[in-house]
Amino acid sequence: MSDTFFTASPHWAWWIILYFFVGVIAGSAFFLASLLHLFGPGSGDRPLVRLGYYIAFVGVLISGFLLTIDLPRPLRFWHMVIQNHTGEPMFKPWVPMSVGVWGLLFFGLFSFLAALAALSEERERPRLLQSPPVRILRRRGPSIVIAVLGSIFGLLIAGYTGVLLAVTNRPIWADSTLLGLLFLVSGASTGAAALILVATWRQAGHPSSIGWLTWFDRNVLVLELLVLIVFLVSLGSVARVFLSWWGAVLVVGVVGAGILIPLLLERGNRVHAPRHLVRSASLVLLGGFLLRVVVLLSSNQIHVIGSGVTGP
Repeated sequence: MSDTFFTASPHWAWWIILYFFVGVIAGSAFFLASLLHLFGPGSGDRPLVRLGYYIAFVGVLISGFLLTIDLPRPLRFWHMVIQNHTGEPMFKPWVPMSVGVWGLLFFGLFSFLAALAALSEERERPRLLQSPPVRILRRRGPSIVIAVLGSIFGLLIAGYTGVLLAVTNRPIWADSTLLGLLFLVSGASTGAAALILVATWRQAGHPSSIGWLTWFDRNVLVLELLVLIVFLVSLGSVARVFLSWWGAVLVVGVVGAGILIPLLLERGNRVHAPRHLVRSASLVLLGGFLLRVVVLLSSNQIHVIGSGVTGP
């Protein structure tokens, strides 16, 4: 039996699950919007780029709120970034939680700047949107810097949550080195799905851009399935934890509904019909959410009594 079975659970629950899920959508949506901004063929991509930046900014605000209210004393959130007695910034690069908090702050900054510049493209009012500082953000040089740095911190947010769990000495989380990669790949698929879903609802984005996102999502889903299989194999005997209803949720909800069915829908949707896009993207988002539910709660509910392991 792995020694991780003899540790106390941090009892992370729904606030953290939602934080993991919303944060990964925000980070991945920014990254994909930046790819279209930097390498897209033309102005037809701009509505989708702006939409990605809006999703990222709203997502990072929600993520910060969820992370804060999960703390035992939410009003002392600033203690995570500022030393209490000296008032100096507190950054511990060897602590994933510290890296994640600072990453969230910097990602919030760049997503705000990107969203502000995007909003100024669409609206002339209030006049602040057309002020010289905001117009500078729309220039090629500053916009590239914002896109690149924001993408770096967005990918950090998308992947660090798996690393955070991996360094927490609990069953499943610490029994494989692939959890960070799994969360990163899953985040890429859910971010693409969120962009496709909102763009379809708002009828935003050129068909070629939506087609590229669909192609990207399809390929990342295949990669996610492969990483998930390798992750389960790497768990060894610990994988028997999933011989329970958590395993059923993993197989039916994550693999079936969240990966295989969307792949079949996207394969058959050659003309990118909105109805199929919405259905497929919604299932991918459901699968990404259930993956985090299964990984967190299945480990949380494992405890050892005497020499026996009990769970849900």
